[in-house]
Formats: sequence, structure tokens, C-alpha cells
Amino acid sequence: MTESLIVRQNPDIKYLGKLLGDVIRSYGGEELYRRTEYIRSTSVDRHRGLADADAIDPGLDALSLDETLAFVRGFMLFSLLANLAEDRQGVAAEEGATVVEAIELLASEGVDKQAVLKLLDEALIAPVLTAHPTEVRRKSIIDHKSRIAELLLMKDDGETETPQGDMLDAAIMRQIALLWQTRPLRRERLFVTDEVQISQSYMKDVFLPVLPRLYAKWESILGARLPSFLKLNSWIGGDRDGNPFVDAGAMEEALSRAAETVIGYYLMRVHALGAELSISTELADVPEAVLALADASGDDSLSRKDEPYRRALSGIYARLSATHLKLCDHVPGRMSPIAAKAYDNPQQLRADLVILARGLKSAGKGVFATSGALGRLIRTVELFGFHLATLDMRQNSKIHERVVAELLKRAGVEDDYLALDEPARVERLRAELANNRPLFSPWTEYSEETTKELQIIRAAAEAHRKYGPEVITNYNISNGESVSDILEVYVLLMETGLYRAPTENGKPPTCPVMAVPLFETVADLENAPAVMTDFFAIPEMYALTKGRGHQEVMIGYSDSNKDGGYLTSTWSLFKASDALIPIFEKAGIRMQLFHGRGGAVGRGGGSAFGAIKAQPKGTVAGRIRITEQGEVIAAKYGTEDVAEANLEAMTSAVLINSLEPDHRDARVQAEFGVAMDQISQIAFTEYRDLVYGDDAFRTFFRQMTPLTEIAKLKIGSRPASRTKSDKIEDLRAIPWVFSWAQARVMLPGWYGVGQALTAFDDKEKLKDMAQSWPFFQASLSNMEMVLAKSDMGIAARYAGLVEDQDMGQAFFGRIRSSWYQTRDILLEITDQPHLLAKNPSLFNSIELRLPYIEPLNHLQIELMKRLRAGEDDPRIGEGIQLSLNAIATALRNSG
Repeated sequence: MTESLIVRQNPDIKYLGKLLGDVIRSYGGEELYRRTEYIRSTSVDRHRGLADADAIDPGLDALSLDETLAFVRGFMLFSLLANLAEDRQGVAAEEGATVVEAIELLASEGVDKQAVLKLLDEALIAPVLTAHPTEVRRKSIIDHKSRIAELLLMKDDGETETPQGDMLDAAIMRQIALLWQTRPLRRERLFVTDEVQISQSYMKDVFLPVLPRLYAKWESILGARLPSFLKLNSWIGGDRDGNPFVDAGAMEEALSRAAETVIGYYLMRVHALGAELSISTELADVPEAVLALADASGDDSLSRKDEPYRRALSGIYARLSATHLKLCDHVPGRMSPIAAKAYDNPQQLRADLVILARGLKSAGKGVFATSGALGRLIRTVELFGFHLATLDMRQNSKIHERVVAELLKRAGVEDDYLALDEPARVERLRAELANNRPLFSPWTEYSEETTKELQIIRAAAEAHRKYGPEVITNYNISNGESVSDILEVYVLLMETGLYRAPTENGKPPTCPVMAVPLFETVADLENAPAVMTDFFAIPEMYALTKGRGHQEVMIGYSDSNKDGGYLTSTWSLFKASDALIPIFEKAGIRMQLFHGRGGAVGRGGGSAFGAIKAQPKGTVAGRIRITEQGEVIAAKYGTEDVAEANLEAMTSAVLINSLEPDHRDARVQAEFGVAMDQISQIAFTEYRDLVYGDDAFRTFFRQMTPLTEIAKLKIGSRPASRTKSDKIEDLRAIPWVFSWAQARVMLPGWYGVGQALTAFDDKEKLKDMAQSWPFFQASLSNMEMVLAKSDMGIAARYAGLVEDQDMGQAFFGRIRSSWYQTRDILLEITDQPHLLAKNPSLFNSIELRLPYIEPLNHLQIELMKRLRAGEDDPRIGEGIQLSLNAIATALRNSG
């Protein structure tokens, strides 16, 4: 690709684009390069606003099917490399989002470091990795991209050769050539075990080294050892809501692989420490505790007789080897020759390491600080234990209802639980939770659904016995609508002994796994405060929660958006969060919100830093969990540098939201809330009228967008829809958002907002809200990005795919008119001449991509026409799949 293609502000894009062009010429041939360059240059000219742009023939029709496939791959790879270059620029320019800067900001507001330390004592910040199917790229593609990033870092440092002796430019060229020759599409649908393996590669290569390093940095800033408040969680292998492939076996394998990964990492680190700590008793004083640990190690090698630290580490290595065998059922790659007892828990391993650390500190005159490799390993053990990442379980409340109903009926306790109203259900469930009597009988037959659910809960109980209580701590309940939904989970957990009923002598109930209601729809969010009020009013549930010290509530962005539209969803989430504060304060229970965010704005995406800062005051208070889904994982945690920047941003945003004094006028804020209620109601009505007001809209949506084609992508283990229904209500949020993004409409991220803002009379108040209210600022900022990535001209061509053109044009006419209305009112209240005028870096990023996305859209439309007309050439289907991949890569938002 030539220099004319490149935005000159980013030399990485210019450099990588040139290398990609050379690769296409070398491996695709001069003719392909010439055709690709012509299409590229004409598309760039069109976007530069040349007078005769409409008359330019882009040359797309001249491409054969084989050339189309190669062309799409080329544009996809350019977008991939552009993403890489922008990520590097973003890491270098991350401003206002580090813990140092957060502490400085707080200090300027009169908040000292002691207040920060006090907050962190009871804090929890947890990114939660999920396998939601929005990552279109194969792991092999991501790995090559990461390798290029590593090579570019060497280039930044002035290196000209790799450690292996290869010239850096040649090594980067080789990785781009490998990208060109790597199949971008998966041939088979992912299994749960594939998702587990992919996620654990990020855990091993990124989170294991990065988190301890961050703690060491923050401790040097704050001058104190910090509690382990920033932790890694995961849903992968435990989330079975709508995924029939997640069962007890899948969860057991996920946990075993996690143990293998983390214990293998410890073995590697202990081995490295053994090579380093060659301290001899002949030359140094060694504390008795270290000598005792060395003597108990079983290492009687004469060559190490005077080296107690090495001998002690030999014993630790031997015990870790035995632990690996015990938990993973096979020996590690480098087994210890010393026979040793496995560790019962990670705390025993930590205790041994602490003995060595204290010995070094006391005898080293301060030279051997505990923040070195040994200190980082101790922190790693504290964070990751033998489980690597705390695994969440999730299932739909409707399934819990059916399983509990069957258990009660088979036990002769309640003939028709499902027929009971809510108060009667609560009474029945409380009666069961008052004793430890199991409902299950091994001599009774149960349905396949009940058997499967009980098996996975038994597997959770076994995991607690095997890996420790940190392995599974949360059980998320999809469609959490009532108190009985929460109690049903505790009844099921009681079947395996995880829930223990209160005792006669007054001991409260206990359960190491917390049932977490997930409020997803707009109605659910409005009802959340009432549900939690009623939950805390149950004495035994209050006692259980009080003993734990906190209660989590999960709020869902995706389904609330699909249900009520963008603005109503974000406002309902904000109000529900705020309304829960007094409920928890009255109960004297710490609130912990779990934000179920996706990558696209229609599913809660956008800047995590901005989103956390914009949360209602009092709803964070040092505790927050956030899902990291699909393509977001590679984007935010693909390399150590990028992960470190994003984890810093998340942590600093929590500190600022939790501790920064609120100087805003309460009366003005109340007025803003009243205004938002009015605006939200109009936006809700407009959105519902379009999406659910006419059954024909579902036909329009399915024919205009590549929904059917997206369902064929092999990007996840779970189905695209929860049922066989074609209703939008039953469609998962991911394909709903993904489809609109591909057609360049982005409807879930903005529709209804323009009509609502235009109808609001007080435009000066809107301007005030846009300038001074973090919630409104973040909402508009995310919507502005979505509007900038949409294109009504291209969308009109997708609308041409609808068979009934009168119906299609009627619906699309409403959408197009609303888009322009939304853009215009946004520009008016934010005082901008064009979209993203106040965010030039994002504007340049999107402007760079548009000439590469448009030809992909046009090719996708033509290939969809041919496929839907009955052509059966397999290259047509492959071309559509490649275009889906390429457009998603270029937009940086899938679902």
C-alpha cells in the first residue's frame, strides 16, 4: 500500500501499510496489487471530496471471486495493522487514567493517600473475561499481530536485530507475510474447551506477569503494601445461560486447565529463583526459619549444602510438582526428583515463600527488597491461588424454576411449585432453606435438564474442596425478576452442601457462593430496588449477607438496550444503580455492582474510564466488576503494555469516582434528572414504535442486514438465539448489534435519541447537561462515535436487499431521517461543526478507515445478493464471511 493511503500523524501506519503492500505484491502477484491499489486510491479520492468522485469507477465489478477473497483479506489486514498502530499510540498517550494521576487529582481536592489506602482495604476491582461470541478473528491472527507489536517495541528501543539475530524489519515483514498466508476464518465452530484455551493464553501471557508488576508500582507510590483488590474473574466454562455445551465436564476441564496453567507458572518462577538465590551460609547470615525450611526440603545435594535458599526452593518446587499431580492428574513438564507432600492450599505455598522473603530482607541489609522477583511471586500466589481466575456460574432463572419445581414434586413436598404466586414461592423456599435436608434422591428418576443442573452444582462443590473457596464465589441469575429467583439458587446450592442452614443455637446460614440477580430489561431495572428490599427483609438472607459483608447486583446493558433503546437503557441503568444506594445503606450492607458491558455501544461499550467515572456517586465505593467480552479482550489485554494501561485506567477511575468530592449543585442535578426522565420516555416510545410496533420490522431487519450470514460465523460455542423464534425479543443482543453494525446503521447505539432531544424545549439546559454532567457527557460521547461510524448512503444499499421495497423503504426512511436529526441535535448541543470535532484523534482514526470499509460493504452486499438468489459457489459464502470479519475489524466493534 502506498504512502498516499497513510495518515501522516501515525508513522507506524505508514510503515506497516507499506510492508503490507510489499507482501501483497510478492505473494498475491502484481495484478492483484495493482487492482487492490486502484480500488483503494479511488475510494480514498472519493472520501477526499473530489468533484468527480461519484463518476469514479472503483473497479469492484472487475474482480473475480478469487480476487475478491484476496482483496477482502488485504483490506482486513490493513485494518488489523492500523488497529495495532493506534493501540501503540494510545498506550503512549494515555492521559488522566493512571493511578499516579488519580492520586494527584484527589490530593488537589484534599483527599490524601491515607483515604486511598483505607478505600483499597475493602475494595474489589475485577475484569471478568467472557466467551461472548464477538471476536471474529482467529487466535492465530491475533498472535501474529501481538508478535508484530513486540517487534515494534524493540524498534522503539533503537534495536535493529531480534535476540535471535534476525533483522527487525525483516522479522516484521515475515510476520505480515504469515498473516497474509494464515487462514482468517475458522472452519469449525468453537467448543467450550477452545474458548477456555484461548482465554487462558491471555491469563498466562498477560495477566500473570502484569498484575504483580502493577501492585509493585502502586506500592512504591503509596508507600504501603496493598491488599489484593484488583483480581481476575472469568465466566468461561461456567456460563451456561443459553449454551447447552457448558456442563459439569466442561467446567471441570476449565478448572483443571486453569490449575495446570497457574501451577506451571509457579514452577517456572520457583525454578528461576533457585538459579538466582545462590546465597551461601559461609558468606551470609541466614535466619533459622530459612534453615529449617531448607532442612525439611528433602534436598540433600552436597553441592548445595551451604545454599539454604536453593535447598528450600527445591523443596517448594517438589511440593508444587506434587500439587500439580494432585490437581491436574498428571506430572508437570519438569518433575522434581524429590518425593514431597502436595500443598493443601495456596496459603501454605505463600507461607513458605514469605519465610524466604523475610530471610532476605532481614539478612540483606535492605539490598534484597521483597518487591523483586520473590515479592512478585508472593503477590501472584495471593492473586491467582491454584485456580488462576475466580470462575462465575450463570444460568437462566426459568431453568432454576423448573429444576426446583421438579425436585419439590419428586420429594413429595410441593406438587405444582410453578403454579404458586411469588409470596407462596418465597414461603416454600424459605421452609426448605431452614434445614439441611436434601430434596434429591438417588433412587428417583429426574429429567435430563434437572440431572444436568445438579451435576454442575455438584462439580462446583467438588471444586471448592479441590481448589479452595476462591475458585467459585458468584452464581449469576439471568432474568432476575424476583426474590424467589435468588432463593431458588440457594436451594440448589444446599443440595451439595454449599449452603448451610442456620443452626438451632443461632448460628446464621453460610454459603461460600453468592447468588447474584441479573436485572436485564428496563422493567427489571426499575423493579431492582423493590426486589433487593424484599430480599434483605428475609431474616436468614439478611444474616447470610451480613456475614459476607456485601451483596452483588448485576445490571445488564445488552438486553435493556434491545428492550428500550440506547438512551433509555443507559438512563435506566443509572437510575437503578442510584436507587439501590438507600436500600443497601438502610440494610447496612456494602453494595457491589457487576456491570454486564459489551464491546459495542449498543451493549454498553465505550471507554471504561469514562463509564466508571460517570457512575452515580456512591454506587462504586471501591467495588466494581465489569465483563470484558469477545473482541474487547484482545483489544484491551492483547499485550502487556496495553493491558497495563487499561487496568490502570480502570483502577484510577474507581479511585476518582469513589473519593473525589462532589461539588455539583444538588438542585441542578435533580433538574437534570427530571429532564432525562422526559427525554428517555420520548426516546423509549420512538424506539419501541419502530422495533416492536410492527411485526414486519423483524422481516425488514433480517433481510436488510447479514443476520443469517453472521449466524454461520464460527466465533463461539453457543447459538445465536435462545429459542427457534424469529422474534427480536428472543434474539441474543450480540447478533442484533453485530448485524446493524455491518450494515453501517448502528441503530442500537442511537435510535430514538434524536427525536427525544429535538422534542425537548430547553436546549440551553441540554447544553448545560452536555458540559457539566459526566453521565450525559459519556452517553453523548459514545453515541457520537457510533454516528461517526455509520453511513446512511451505504445503509441505503443494504435496504435494497429487502424483498418488499415499499415496506423496506418505509422503515429505512424513518431510520435515515432519525439519523440526520440525531446528528444535527448532537452537534447543536455540543457546539461542534462536525462529528468528533472535539476528538481529533478518534476523528482521524475513523476517517482513515472509511475508504477501506466502504468497498467491503459494497462487495458484501453483492455477494449476499448472489447467495440469496441461489448461487451455490462456496467462494460466495466464504467471501461474505471474510467481509464480516474485515468490516468488524475495521470498525473495531462487532457485538
